[in-house]
Amino acid sequence: MGKTSDLTAVQKTIIDTLHKEGKTQKVIAKEAGCSQSSVSKHINRQAKGRKKCGRKKCTSSRDNRTLQRIVTTNPFKNVGEIHKEWTAAGVSASRTTTRRLMKDMGFRCRIPCVKPLFNKKQRKKRLAWAKDKKDWTDAEWSKVMFSDESKFCISFGNQGPRVWRKSGEAQNPRCMRSSVKFPPSVMVWGAMSSAGVGPLCFLRSRVNAAVYQEVLEHFMLPAADQLYGDADFTFQQDLAPAHSAKTTSTWFKDHGIPVLDWPANSPDLNPIENLWGIVKRRMQYARPNNAEELKTTIRATWALITPEQCHRLIESMPRRITAVIEAKGAPTKY
Repeated sequence: MGKTSDLTAVQKTIIDTLHKEGKTQKVIAKEAGCSQSSVSKHINRQAKGRKKCGRKKCTSSRDNRTLQRIVTTNPFKNVGEIHKEWTAAGVSASRTTTRRLMKDMGFRCRIPCVKPLFNKKQRKKRLAWAKDKKDWTDAEWSKVMFSDESKFCISFGNQGPRVWRKSGEAQNPRCMRSSVKFPPSVMVWGAMSSAGVGPLCFLRSRVNAAVYQEVLEHFMLPAADQLYGDADFTFQQDLAPAHSAKTTSTWFKDHGIPVLDWPANSPDLNPIENLWGIVKRRMQYARPNNAEELKTTIRATWALITPEQCHRLIESMPRRITAVIEAKGAPTKY
């Protein structure tokens, strides 16, 4: 850096502080992460009392507050729309200036997180459920078998790796990633507890009550024997129509399996959602060519999940419940 105008506010503060402490310019430059000449120029400028040079800003503090209010009011507008509304308020600034000021204010253009839409009734039920379970211990949560379905596709969107290539190699097959309009996918049912994971079930058809009960019979019960043996456990499921059907409730009663009451639209409370995320992240560099290879990859990745990972996820239940209570039933980040 050869100009004091290149120094950040933090660097200038460090220089001023160390200069007052009597440090040498060489030491100050090393601590501030800039050149010694920049330190010297800044100190001399401060000593002479010279004002900061440079082009005068075209916007006032009031204009900047107006811009911040526009962005905060509707954060889903693009830069062009924000700039148009800002200039309509009487501000004379370019689109580049608008973008730069938004960046200086701390705004960044990001993909928005997606969360379920909750009504007041659902929030109230989630809050009541969280308050009812807030005193549960780790031992009580370890007796719960969490279950869920998840969809896996051959194409994982933007999660794939980047590529190192030279200019003109954009269309080189070596540097390209395969893509199809409707990639093969599979729907998977799985279960977990603090003791580990159970066997996976690949669903071949739409899940209705009859299909779901077959899954429970041939996969959930073996998973319970594997994870709990003869010990008692409580089964968790969401409120999908096949799960809450009367015939499914009768199946659980006939088999003597208690079902954990569960609030609607609450994937943030289910730790197996995070487990699916772990599996998909581990698979992001896999390149299965068809549905059968995809199933093989899922099975292999699922088999690598350790009981320690499951136990850590189960231990997060008190924190999830606390977050729901603090949010008054609203969806949380989990």
